[in-house]
Amino acid sequence: MKRELSQQEIDAVFQGSSDATRDSKPAVVPFDFSRLDRIPKSQIRSVHLVHENFARNLASSLSAYLRDYVSMNLVSLEQISYGEFLEGLASPTFIAYVGLRPYDGTAVMELNPALVFTFVEMLLGGGGKTAGNPQRKVTEIEKHLMQNLLRIALQDLGDAWKTVADIRFAVQSLADEPQGFHILSPAEAVVTIGIEVRVASTTGMMNLAIPSIFIKRLRHMFDRLRRVHRAESKRRDQVHMAELLARVGVEMEVRLDGETISAGTLLNLEAGDVLALDYPLDRKVTALLNGAPKFWGDVELAGTKVALKVACEYERD
Repeated sequence: MKRELSQQEIDAVFQGSSDATRDSKPAVVPFDFSRLDRIPKSQIRSVHLVHENFARNLASSLSAYLRDYVSMNLVSLEQISYGEFLEGLASPTFIAYVGLRPYDGTAVMELNPALVFTFVEMLLGGGGKTAGNPQRKVTEIEKHLMQNLLRIALQDLGDAWKTVADIRFAVQSLADEPQGFHILSPAEAVVTIGIEVRVASTTGMMNLAIPSIFIKRLRHMFDRLRRVHRAESKRRDQVHMAELLARVGVEMEVRLDGETISAGTLLNLEAGDVLALDYPLDRKVTALLNGAPKFWGDVELAGTKVALKVACEYERD
């Protein structure tokens, strides 16, 4: 039997449909589009390893160049925007814009002015104990004196990167204000590397900023580097295990297997009694390592001591 809906029932149906439509709308979730430029953690670990080697090698190179001890330690590695990197720099400072040949792109190397003044004083024969006012700008003469030191730093940086790719780092220009001119968009992602430098009585930071897009282009080369490091790590583990095993003590004994005697004979043994072992003189004896048969050998004299001459590995008759 047909039944017509009342107006109240029709309104209730439409109201329920409207509520369901409102409830089914997806929740709005904020999305940070800068995350699209982020580099995978596995690749970041490789970048960290490259610049650890760079810091170690540059410390040795500068120690020889300045004839004084220089300590360098990688203390930070982050993925941030280029604008955030510039905001974290002192003003004035010492900045070198570095080309990444043969690839397109520019990196930034920044040195704390206090370090620059110490380096300059040491290059001029001083001890680096009376560095200038870190609040003033680096002069053109001081920039010129820093050229050789920069060449050494970029040579070591290129050597460290050779495990990934052959890159020639070269100074394009120098600046003393972070906001002087922008080689990258402030929103562009960069990988920043912070290296603490200690020389004479001065401690300061060397900061590097490398475009994330440049590192992404070399992803397949980083994958190859990671495979090489895994293989080297496995070999080192094997060598280390072999060295540990080489120091383990092993108990060695030589056994002459004779005939079985009765308990009565054993109880009646006295000093001077001779037991026949029923062991032929030309038969080889068994050498045991930790109770397990390992070698056949011959009993011989070595000076005033009895010795075992190993003949071959043990095999059961």
